[in-house]
Amino acid sequence: MKDTPKLPLLIAFLLMATPAMAKTEQVAMPGATAEIYKTASDDDFFIYRFDPEGHDPAKDKRPAVVFFFGGGWNGGSVDQLAPQSRYLASRGIVAFVADYRVKSRQKVTPNACVEDGKSAIRWVRQNSKRLGINPEQIIAGGGSAGGHVAAAAGFCEGFEAEGEDHSVSSKPNALILFNPVYDNAKEGGYGYDRIKEWFPAISPAHNITPDDPPAIVFLGTKDQHIPVATAEAFRDKMIAAGIQTELHLYKGQPHGFFNPKRGGFSDTLAKTDQFLVKLGYLTGPVDQQRIEALNVK
Repeated sequence: MKDTPKLPLLIAFLLMATPAMAKTEQVAMPGATAEIYKTASDDDFFIYRFDPEGHDPAKDKRPAVVFFFGGGWNGGSVDQLAPQSRYLASRGIVAFVADYRVKSRQKVTPNACVEDGKSAIRWVRQNSKRLGINPEQIIAGGGSAGGHVAAAAGFCEGFEAEGEDHSVSSKPNALILFNPVYDNAKEGGYGYDRIKEWFPAISPAHNITPDDPPAIVFLGTKDQHIPVATAEAFRDKMIAAGIQTELHLYKGQPHGFFNPKRGGFSDTLAKTDQFLVKLGYLTGPVDQQRIEALNVK
């Protein structure tokens, strides 16, 4: 009689014989509708949608925003910018937060993060009619590395996923950037050692052209990753290219200051609202009461 395989060996064999388990799972996000926008690296990636109250996709054609979380291209939580999304949805924008590949979960490099950001924006534009969205008013936003993903979609050519319909643009129409990693130079930038294989093509600050989207940028003066001079240089390049832009500096604030219960949440969100009013994406006054309610949750 043959010996039966020992349990550890049997488990190892079964693990090798079956497909890799998904590393990214759908998360609970109250008030949001989740859909898979992409499959990559043997994993499904969800995009979560917050609809404005009374939104009727059959009749409406609203602006949309797609937010990307921060985490140094290494990790992060997809719901990081859910509070900002909930606020903008309350103001009439169809708001999304998108998951994307990161090093800790999918063992990818930053170029894959950018590729996924472009895929998410393309998916929103492709589904704009079904979701009641104006395909010419799609905003991308993000914080830190998520700000890089959003900005790269706006400024950098290439990094498009194979197999997608590239006749549908992945370029956003406007940008909301919270302490973004948008300059990847070796001197004065961030992350050069991680992205040098694709530099300068992957660095938003090195790819500004007159057809790029308007952008609002928020930065703390004590940010440990992004110097104020780098942000000011980006602003000046935008102005020189004739692109509408705003840079708001927050004295003494560190990286991540824009998150809820931090020093910049309320003001950055109010200024985001005002910027979108200037672009014609929103009308009416800032709902400060709603902002403060979100800041304490």
